Amino acid sequence: MIVPKEVQTSAAVAEHYDELDPFYREIWGEHVHHGLWTTGRETPEQAVEALIAHLAGTLHLEPGQKVCDVGCGYGATAEWLANRHRVHVTGVTLSSAQLQQAQKRSAGSSLLRFMRQDWLENTFEDGAFDRVISIESSEHMPDKQSFFDEAFRTLRPGGRLAVYAWLARDGARPWEERHFLEPICREGRLPGMGTETEYRHWAATAGFVVDGFEDLSARVRRTWALCAGRVARKLVTHSPYRRYLMNARAKNRIFALSLPRIWAAYATGAMRYGLLTAHKPKDAL
Repeated sequence: MIVPKEVQTSAAVAEHYDELDPFYREIWGEHVHHGLWTTGRETPEQAVEALIAHLAGTLHLEPGQKVCDVGCGYGATAEWLANRHRVHVTGVTLSSAQLQQAQKRSAGSSLLRFMRQDWLENTFEDGAFDRVISIESSEHMPDKQSFFDEAFRTLRPGGRLAVYAWLARDGARPWEERHFLEPICREGRLPGMGTETEYRHWAATAGFVVDGFEDLSARVRRTWALCAGRVARKLVTHSPYRRYLMNARAKNRIFALSLPRIWAAYATGAMRYGLLTAHKPKDAL
């Protein structure tokens, strides 16, 4: 696993998203995750929804099921799943700013519930959910094994898990780790970036049966060219962006450096993007 030189705590992750909240909403939109391109003709909005639909297709969702969205962001993914599949979705986030936006969605829906909570110290009962999903949030967990252990504990027997994750390639070369992967972890407040092999191991150690893994790197990396372009335009046309980058007291302004790093890491294959799917055996305790 790639570990940053500076320890990244849950508090640092929360601060990152709270401080960058207005920029995330303007640059990423309501869905704070990659888009998935199949034809290349999709709009960015269609691509981000395609990523959710692709995940939903692995979960065999049925109306009335209970789903936990770990690292729910602004709640847009949870709302998408609830509206289209009539499932009850509980979203958890570390960010107060994200929670404030998410709760606006739950105000008018009996299918949505959001809370500020650390997944590694959650208060959910054993077997509370039929499905657990994580879209680009496990990277922010300092203890990846505990992430999977909690997913296993809170799923009912027969329940399913789906995880989209930023990954380092197995056997990353020293220069890839030095110039791309370690800085991405440090600048993006990731306590560690695992590999496919490690994710499979953590899931199996927790008790899951791993159903599959998809490498979607080539279909998502366009996200970063779009984000870099949006940031560049904002820097030219919006003074708050320039003021923020010039503000030495802004702890998370360094994340701007990760935009070209992540694009380059995908281009070289140093960084991957994958979907791991697994289930809890029906006879599991």
